[in-house]
Amino acid sequence: MPETLFDDAGAEAARGQEPLAVRMRPRTLDEVMGQRHLLGQGSPLRRLVEDDAPMSVFLWGPPGTGKTTLATVVSRVTQRRFVELSAVNAGVKDVRAVVDEARRRMGMHGTRTLLFVDEVHRFNKTQQDALLPAVENRWVSFIGATTENPFFSVVSPLLSRSLLLSLESLDEDDVRALVDRALTDERGLDGRYTLSEEGADHLVRLAGGDGRRSLTYLEAAALVAGAPAEEPVTITAEHVERAVDRHAVRYDRSGDQHYDVVSAFIKSMRGSDPDAALHYLARMIEAGEDPRFIARRVVVHASEDVGMADPTALQTAVAAAQAVELIGMPEARINLAQAVIHISLAPKSNAVISAIDAAMADVRAGRAGPVPAHLRDGHYKGAADLGHGKGYRYAHDFPGGVAPQQHAPEGLADREYYRPTQHGAERRFSEVLQRIKGVLRGGDQRG
Repeated sequence: MPETLFDDAGAEAARGQEPLAVRMRPRTLDEVMGQRHLLGQGSPLRRLVEDDAPMSVFLWGPPGTGKTTLATVVSRVTQRRFVELSAVNAGVKDVRAVVDEARRRMGMHGTRTLLFVDEVHRFNKTQQDALLPAVENRWVSFIGATTENPFFSVVSPLLSRSLLLSLESLDEDDVRALVDRALTDERGLDGRYTLSEEGADHLVRLAGGDGRRSLTYLEAAALVAGAPAEEPVTITAEHVERAVDRHAVRYDRSGDQHYDVVSAFIKSMRGSDPDAALHYLARMIEAGEDPRFIARRVVVHASEDVGMADPTALQTAVAAAQAVELIGMPEARINLAQAVIHISLAPKSNAVISAIDAAMADVRAGRAGPVPAHLRDGHYKGAADLGHGKGYRYAHDFPGGVAPQQHAPEGLADREYYRPTQHGAERRFSEVLQRIKGVLRGGDQRG
């Protein structure tokens, strides 16, 4: 059963052999990068730590956001015995052994135990149920780390007895600060290396908001750069490329490359070229572009370039955007690719954007007459005396659910904003619209 006690005399001796990401783990909450929404003054996690209160917490977030780090920091600050289990190889027997030992130590010595279960979503129902008595009776303080939505992967009784905290990917400034600290801190590279600006940019892009990954890549790049002699060695983008086997994509997220690639991406989808669209999608992903930005562009163009020619394109795009939020990268690249292929291959129509833009142009030009009297709200007292609602025809009382009457303001009754194309499903909508207009214009009401 894996167990870590921070007062172990051999821990410091072995520290020099540990990976850089392990050596650089924060020792206090103030050293933790990112997660400001969880670590600010008065936040639930900080109060739990500072008050040294018994706790049961689920930490939910993408890899490398600090779930294990927070658990170890909590243990250090509260001076609790720290026991770590991995749900990958631990079973019910292991869980019960930890709980029994925690109860024994609490009863004999007053020593409290913090049980950290990594990848807790891999525990089955029986294994999770084994934790319930310990959590409910506070025989242990429990922290479970998961990259998957706990509402789907954790049993309700355990989740209801715990505080759920969501962690977010580190932003670029956080990753840079983490790397800078590792370069200078005596636990890290201790000033023996520097990092070029281009090397730092490439490293941050490759990290993708994952702090652990950024330190792993930095350590590998330092090995490629070679051992320093008298002067610090500069780690360049080429060293990072060789260490990680990933070419540094020349892509300035705030410059011409950004706008050029995004423009080409959009025009490739519009031009029905899925291969080109996937190429530009891959370039953006590899360059570290925010996947939420990519997803937003895909959702927009599902309506702008496809629209009613294939209404399911918007459903696919929205689902991909939700997958980015729910699953995160790198897996969500598959969902984005599916949406991009769908939009690229779908029949094209810009009738939706043309319709709303034409309607808005009329409104901005002052073409917005009064609402026809028969459509006005007739529910309040006195409305009938004003003629509001008089003569309104309830659509469901008419064949086909369409009543012959005017809906647009006077002066705009003949305006046609939505003009369907003959592409894809829009051909059918065009025929339906013509039939509906024939019925509507049979009405003799005037606003």
